[in-house]
Amino acid sequence: MTARTTPPFRADHVGSFLRPKFLLDAREQKARGEINAAQLRAVEDKAIAEIVKFQQDVGLQSITDGEFRRTYFHIDFLEQLGGVKTDIPVTIRKPDGTEELAPPVMKVVDKVRHVKDIQRADFEFLKRQVAPGMTPKVTIPSPTMLHFRGGRAGISKVRYPELDPAFYDDVATAYGEELRSLYNAGCRYVQMDDTNMAYLCDDKMREAARLRGDDPNELPHRYAAFINKVVAKKPPGMTLAMHLCRGNFKSTHAAAGNYEPVAEALLSEMNLDAYFMEYDDDRSGDFKPLRFLPKGKIVVLGLVTTKFGEMESKDTLKRRIDEAAKYAPLDQLCLSPQCGFSSTVHGNNIAVEAQRAKLRLVVETAAEVWG
Repeated sequence: MTARTTPPFRADHVGSFLRPKFLLDAREQKARGEINAAQLRAVEDKAIAEIVKFQQDVGLQSITDGEFRRTYFHIDFLEQLGGVKTDIPVTIRKPDGTEELAPPVMKVVDKVRHVKDIQRADFEFLKRQVAPGMTPKVTIPSPTMLHFRGGRAGISKVRYPELDPAFYDDVATAYGEELRSLYNAGCRYVQMDDTNMAYLCDDKMREAARLRGDDPNELPHRYAAFINKVVAKKPPGMTLAMHLCRGNFKSTHAAAGNYEPVAEALLSEMNLDAYFMEYDDDRSGDFKPLRFLPKGKIVVLGLVTTKFGEMESKDTLKRRIDEAAKYAPLDQLCLSPQCGFSSTVHGNNIAVEAQRAKLRLVVETAAEVWG
């Protein structure tokens, strides 16, 4: 086996990192009106320069900005598309008397369109920080996020009396324009973060989809066709990957279940280059769904949890890689943490030292397995 010279790499990662306190403090200052947007961006720039060096020091080849400019992994991007509206977050009082801020709800209220470059300036800054030989990666939410959370009810029936093909075509066109914008800035590695395919492995989530009028058995195939509309607009030479997430808010998860209900649509039907698949504990099921992986595609095994600080052992990781290799060729596998360390600004309940140790574990294990 050999190392990979193109992404995804044998040792890779999902993208988000714990925010440093000085960045969180600056965000609060901005919210109170004590600093302006330009001053906050200068603080973000400093934090990103530091997290880039952190990634390079632990030996990663793919480098992100840690998603340090975002509050939520998906909303900050999607609400910048034309036609997408975000409702104000609401505070929910839980049975134990504590309060929790619910994520904003996104709705499609008009024709979806690409009205401006969303990630280009952020990528251009990241690219300037990355050393030669490193590959800057941009993470964006999957386009399925605009459908699954609200279903038909979350998309304007005035603008889109029928979803197929107009809605899916418009979203794909918007994504295609964003991918071309990034490509023209020099980006060659983009990851789409998708909770919805993983949620469709969970019986409760499947029932919720059924209750709002969607067929959970049909949705994975519809989403595969949807993703393929985006892939068709991808510039040549760009790696387009998908990360499947079961929820990652303050070390909690929202869904569980074996990948079997979506595996064929995900791995065989989607024309993606690579998949980051969560496999850090029993909630992910076994590796049998990997049998659907065709030649030419890569699965990055998310075997190291980002939710808790307890360290995995190299021997356990190697044994699990061997198990996965019974269903997909070892040369088509890579290793990563199961998710980001901070999918939202709040961060997981894990220490910065553990974040570093887990990434080093991934790098060292991958080197021993693949060379």
